[in-house]
Amino acid sequence: MSRRRTLGPKKKLALLLSAATVAGGGAFVMATTSNASPPAATTKSAADSTVCQGLATALGNNERFIAGQRANPDAQSEARIANREAVIAQIKVQQEASGCTVGESAQGSQPAQPAPSQPAAGGQAGQDGQAGQDGQAGGGAAAGEQVCNGSTVTLSGEAGAPAASSNQFPAGTRLKVTNLDNDKSTTVEVTSVSGSCVLLNNAAFEQVREPGKFLIRRALIEKVG
Repeated sequence: MSRRRTLGPKKKLALLLSAATVAGGGAFVMATTSNASPPAATTKSAADSTVCQGLATALGNNERFIAGQRANPDAQSEARIANREAVIAQIKVQQEASGCTVGESAQGSQPAQPAPSQPAAGGQAGQDGQAGQDGQAGGGAAAGEQVCNGSTVTLSGEAGAPAASSNQFPAGTRLKVTNLDNDKSTTVEVTSVSGSCVLLNNAAFEQVREPGKFLIRRALIEKVG
């Protein structure tokens, strides 16, 4: 008859410890893998995305407008500032939804110009104290004349019927904005002051935008009335 080989107490203990070590190591590896943090979501800057650049420009335009109102306040400044702060909050929501850097601000329309002590010849300074690029404010341009040469156009984030705001043209001025990249045009009335030559509200911008873009780089702007 064959003899069954039995393990001594010391060998049994050694085997049990080895098994526990292997099992524990596997559990540690599994725990490490399951607890590993997912890679952080990357955000895009204005330099990386046309969408982000448009939103950053819109944010910058509104911040510039608020700064102008605070520098030269009038009876309606507080109401205008509150409105633009709400617009900025909405733009930041759009930045987050689009994967952009939230709060990134840029000026894409035109550089800020110092407020002149006297109105420029051929026109008058805008309500935020800035004259036009060509040494004239909106009142100096004739109907049908091309204005704001070289300016880009973005949106203010404001709701309502199609309209525009401007730092060069007084309320009531009618402007035709053409997106030369898709040949779409809209004619809108200036209803408020902003920090750029022409800033379209949401409804007006939708009429001329390219899908997914928040900035019109090649714009033709004409004063029509």
